[in-house]
Amino acid sequence: MKHLAVISVIALLVLAGSIGTAAQSEIESPCSAPEINVVTTIGMIADVARNIGGGCTQVTALMGAGVDPHLYTATERDVETLFEADIIFYGGLHLEARMIDVFEQIRDGMGKPTIPVSEVIPEDLRLTSPTYNQPDPHVWMDVQLWALAAGEIARGLSEYAPAYADYFAANLAAYTNELDALDTYAREQIARIPEQQRVLVTAHDAFQYFSRAYEIEVYAPQGITTESEVGVQNIRDMIQLLIDRQLPAIFVESSISPDVVEAIVAGAEDQGHEVVIGGLLFSDALGDEGTFEGTYIGMITHNVDTIVSGLLGDGE
Repeated sequence: MKHLAVISVIALLVLAGSIGTAAQSEIESPCSAPEINVVTTIGMIADVARNIGGGCTQVTALMGAGVDPHLYTATERDVETLFEADIIFYGGLHLEARMIDVFEQIRDGMGKPTIPVSEVIPEDLRLTSPTYNQPDPHVWMDVQLWALAAGEIARGLSEYAPAYADYFAANLAAYTNELDALDTYAREQIARIPEQQRVLVTAHDAFQYFSRAYEIEVYAPQGITTESEVGVQNIRDMIQLLIDRQLPAIFVESSISPDVVEAIVAGAEDQGHEVVIGGLLFSDALGDEGTFEGTYIGMITHNVDTIVSGLLGDGE
């Protein structure tokens, strides 16, 4: 029945004629036109802000499909867009490492609300990379943790525009129900994979929260930030893992070059183990705007379905 809940959400999106969520279509906006100019960094934050802000917000994401936030440097136009915003939401936890100075300037110099949404996650629930001794910023890979970030966005909007706080709270409640259904769907689907095969190998280490939440082992040749380099030994280790565990698939990511993954596939084949690229996963960016994968719920649903299909190896 909870699987059907996710399907019903998708059906509502189609009936509405746009990619959004039921929250906006069912709850009447108190605003006749958008009144709050919201700017975000990554698409995952923008999508949540649109669902919670509804008709009262105009939301702009600086980084579109396929853009790597770890390497992103703000352009002159980006800075102008940030200066023009009423409120800014970004990931934090070093996700947008090259933009920190800009955020600090806007927050401290202009007094503009500039909120790192992932930093609301309690420290005991954050993962830390032992290699880099810094927090893993990919918290959206755990739907329950991302619900906390959604609450932080609702809090920020409500503090900026308290007259609409009840509206934002209603949208948050509706969206949280959808996230609960999504979380259940992910757990049920990943559990279909036999434990021996429940191993995800992908381009960079963006899926550790997904690993912990949905009980699947995760390995990658590159660390949590794409600024790190991939060594020959990292590639060899991934090849050996695929062979030892007899894994049928490895996955590429939309915001990362497939070169390293393709080298691993070729290396495994050279040693007599056939492995395929099981599909494209969305890690640091959503899919194209206007598609289901261009929403947070669509991104996670796509990732789960692609991982399950690839690791089952028979299209079950």
